[in-house]
Amino acid sequence: MDYLTAIILAVVEGITEFLPVSSTGHTILAAALLHVAQSPFVKSFELVLEFGSILAVVALYWRLFLNMDILKRLAVAFIPTGIVGLIIYRFFKDVLFGNVQIVLWALLFGGIFIILFEWRYKERTHIDEIAKMPYRHCLLIGLFQTVSVIPGVSRSTATISGGLFLGMKRETIALFSFLLAVPTMIAASGFDLLNSYNAFSPGEINLLVVGFVTSFLVALVVIRLFLNFIRKHSFMPFGIYRIIIVLLFFFLVIA
Repeated sequence: MDYLTAIILAVVEGITEFLPVSSTGHTILAAALLHVAQSPFVKSFELVLEFGSILAVVALYWRLFLNMDILKRLAVAFIPTGIVGLIIYRFFKDVLFGNVQIVLWALLFGGIFIILFEWRYKERTHIDEIAKMPYRHCLLIGLFQTVSVIPGVSRSTATISGGLFLGMKRETIALFSFLLAVPTMIAASGFDLLNSYNAFSPGEINLLVVGFVTSFLVALVVIRLFLNFIRKHSFMPFGIYRIIIVLLFFFLVIA
């Protein structure tokens, strides 16, 4: 992998991390298009890109992490993901992560799900503050998030759809989803780096740094744009987009 490839993958990650389109799925597909083999380093690199994007949330909303009521709710929501992550970490990295076929199927069915969900969804907002979320809702949203261990599912889709189903305001659950991503990705990236950092060469470490910084800067812009978008729009365009991407990839790349 060269620096240009690292930057391209980081830009893809930074743009897609908070959209309901699966950033992991997009970086895996982008790596395939760029003929980047899914080596152990590349898989770690993609996790570090996610970590960079997630830290953009801390930079923008650090004051919310000082609110104990919010922190307690994030802790409860993180429990299911933490347990599942510890159990299937090796299976996730060795089998699921980097599998283009799994990504395409997950993107396709996720796109269909978003379209059907938005078609049937009727707003019934009764929770518009994160600090007032019932703890059972936090736990359920954490359970929804566990589905996103499958590359291509999209963590944002799982958590935001779950929150909407539970009666949360769209902007509120989107922000909670962003905040929840912080402990989730710190745990995932940190655990991976602790297990593999000794295997990285100096050149690979430089690539990690470049990718991390790029994804962080891109995500800073995308977060605000996405929150402004969902104030007026549903996720229907993202569902359609996911299906189109799968069809294009299948007919132009695989076929």
